[in-house]
This record gives sequence, C-alpha cells and structure tokens, in this order.
Amino acid sequence: MPIPMTTYNSSPLGGRIRVPGDKSISHRALIVGALACGQSEIEGLLQSEDVLATAAALEALGVSIERGEAVWRVHGRGVGGLSQPSIPIDFGNSGTAARLMMGAIAGHDMSVSLIGDESLSRRPMGRVLTPLKEMGVEVAERDKSTLPLTLKGSSELIPIEYHTPVASAQVKSAVLLAGIHAAGETSVIERQGTRDHTERMLRHFGGTVDERNVEGGRRITVRGDAELEGARVLVPGDPSSAAFLVAAALVVPGSEVTIEGVLANPTRTGFYVTLKEMGADVAFLNPRDQGGEPVADIRVRAGVLKGVTVPPSRAPSMIDEYPMLAGVAAFADGETRMEGVGELRVKESDRLAAILVGLAACGVEARAEGDTLIVNGGGRVPGAGQVATELDHRIAMAFLIVGLASEQPVSVDDATMIGTSFPEFAGLLASLGGKLSRAVGEL
Repeated sequence: MPIPMTTYNSSPLGGRIRVPGDKSISHRALIVGALACGQSEIEGLLQSEDVLATAAALEALGVSIERGEAVWRVHGRGVGGLSQPSIPIDFGNSGTAARLMMGAIAGHDMSVSLIGDESLSRRPMGRVLTPLKEMGVEVAERDKSTLPLTLKGSSELIPIEYHTPVASAQVKSAVLLAGIHAAGETSVIERQGTRDHTERMLRHFGGTVDERNVEGGRRITVRGDAELEGARVLVPGDPSSAAFLVAAALVVPGSEVTIEGVLANPTRTGFYVTLKEMGADVAFLNPRDQGGEPVADIRVRAGVLKGVTVPPSRAPSMIDEYPMLAGVAAFADGETRMEGVGELRVKESDRLAAILVGLAACGVEARAEGDTLIVNGGGRVPGAGQVATELDHRIAMAFLIVGLASEQPVSVDDATMIGTSFPEFAGLLASLGGKLSRAVGEL
C-alpha cells in the first residue's frame, strides 16, 4: 500500500550524523566476498532492500551468509564455486544487483532464471548481455533484453576486450566479474571514467587489476582464473544518501550540518563539485583512507546559490544525484543547465520526465532540450504540490527535501520505495530538525 509523505518549511537544521553504508560498495563486498576463498567480514553494510536482494541471490546460489547487527560474515565459495539455484532469483527493484550478478553467474556452467519487480522488468539489460554473450553466456529468451531472463553460464568463458558504448559502471563491473572466471585477461575500455569500486574491491581481495590511459579512454584489465582471498571490508557512508541531507542544509536558511565518514571517491563526487561551483559552503574535512577507499567528513552551511552549467563529462560521477541537484537548482539564482543526462530516462523511472513533472508541481519552471535538463531558479519555491514518485526512491527523497524550504508543504504520493536505498532517511532528517508528516521509522 502506498505511503504518502509530506515535508514542511523548517527552522535551521543542525547536528552531526552518519549516513548508512555506501550501496555500491555494499553490493560489491557481498559479491566479491562470495567469490573469494574463506571468510570475509563486512562492517557497516547497507541493509537496504536493494542490498538484501544481492545477499538473497548469493544465498540462493549456495553462499552461506551470517547477518549480524554490525558485522556480516560471508563464507566464500571461490571463483567458479556458486551452485545451481532451485528457484528463480528475485532482484526486486535493484538494477545494480541484477547486472552485477549476471557477471558473477556468467562463469558457471548452469542456467539461472532472473526476475524482478515491475520497475526492474522495464529496465534495459541488453547493454550488459552484449559483452557477456561475447564471452560465451547464452540467454534462453532469444532477442529479449529485459527481465525475466534465463542465463546459461559457461565454465570456459572467453576473455574479451570490450569498448563500452555508454558510460556505465554496472556494465564494466559485470564484464570484470565475468573476467575473473575466464582464462587470460579481460579488458574494458571506457571513454568516460565511471565509479571504480569493483576494481578497488577486486584488488582488496587479492585480484590482479591493471588500469592505464589509452587512446580513446581508459583500459581496465583483470586477470582471469583468479584466486581471491577472504578479507575485511569497512563500508564508508554513502555519498548519494548524504547528498539529500547536504542539500537540505544548503536550502534551509541558517543550517549547518556535518556528515561523518562519507565516501570521497573522486568518481562519486560530481554532485559536490557542482555545489561548490554554485557557491555552496561545502567542505571535506579529515580526509583518510578506509579499506582502499578515500573517506572524509562533509560539513555544509546554508548560503546563497547561483545557477551553473554542468558538463556532460560529469554525469558518470553524479548520475544518481541529478534529481536532488534539480531540487537545489530551484532555489538558486538564475538558470542551471545539466547537460548529457539522457541516462536518467532508463533509471528506476524515467527520471528526466519525473523531475520535470515534480518541479512543475512545486511551481518551478524547467524544461528538457534533448539530453539537457534546464531549471530556472528564482531563489524561492512556492511548493504546495503533490509529486508523483513513479516508484522511484530518489525522486521521492529529492522532492521531500524541496519541501523543507518551499513556501508551502510538498507531498509525495508514495515514500515506500525510499527503503530500497535509504531506510533511515526520515529518521535522520527529523533528527536534524526537518519537519515531516510521519513519525520517525514509519518508512
């Protein structure tokens, strides 16, 4: 049943908080831990619906996982050690889980049926299936590129060199995860750099990964027949989740918030770079290394923002943050242009369309010109609208943040899907002083 939610114009926000573990790293820690030999310990794992879907998929494939409050233990089966599941694997709403697991399953001589919810079943899988087919994976449903699908893997995968046609960390990761099963070296060449958590995670578990600049982009090569060893992973805070709370502190006058222990990987900080260009008072403090990933505390203070042009080259480093950036841009002075955001059309919803509809409901002028999103900020947002979330968690959270500083309340038709990535959202926002219509923890 849908759970509507409303936010109201709030007094200054303040406090020090931590956000849950990074979703991308949580997925990869579970998957690589399952393909390693021996036990791995994961501390700070994000226990959202998406990550739990990955854990359940691995358990269906024969992996033993001990779920603790603070620490999860994964008893790895080694590369090529997954077993035939007895039922179809349900990935719920998680495209990351489905696409990465395709790569992990690819190196096994077995057939696996993959299913998902209505939203996931509309999302494209062809971009992952294309390189996996080159490596020897078969798809039972010929010419089909959406779930449900049945994959037949191979214990004799062919190593390939694959040029990614679009910037996608999920495609790259699926190929690299399949590549550790193949004999020889498998390479991915990407024209635009994307998040590199899979490369870092494979190295952390003892895999051999080479990265170098080449003509036309960057080549990432993984050595096959890998022997990974169990490891300890401390998952840093998710910068995509932190983005909503950072935005809240920016747009609610008089606010100052510090978010501790957030992932500061440069392939994930495009949103924060853009905010600084807009004049935001955002500082990365106490930088440090945590399990092979850079981490910092983010301090943000409210202030006056101006519109900017965001280049298309920045999209891979902030693709999940555009809904929230559009909300921030509504409060900035002048026009903000977000170029090269066509990928938003194939996320959990058509996010480009959902952003435009949501902004219109809040009284904000915006338009799309091809793959460019343009928001006309005026420093004030009327609000008073109800936003259709289209079952998209990031659309829901972005417009709830808008409601904290708009003149009238903003409602979303359904906040249920927030649990797929950030179940603590409502509670943390309330702890900072945000005014919400529902009790903490009701999501």
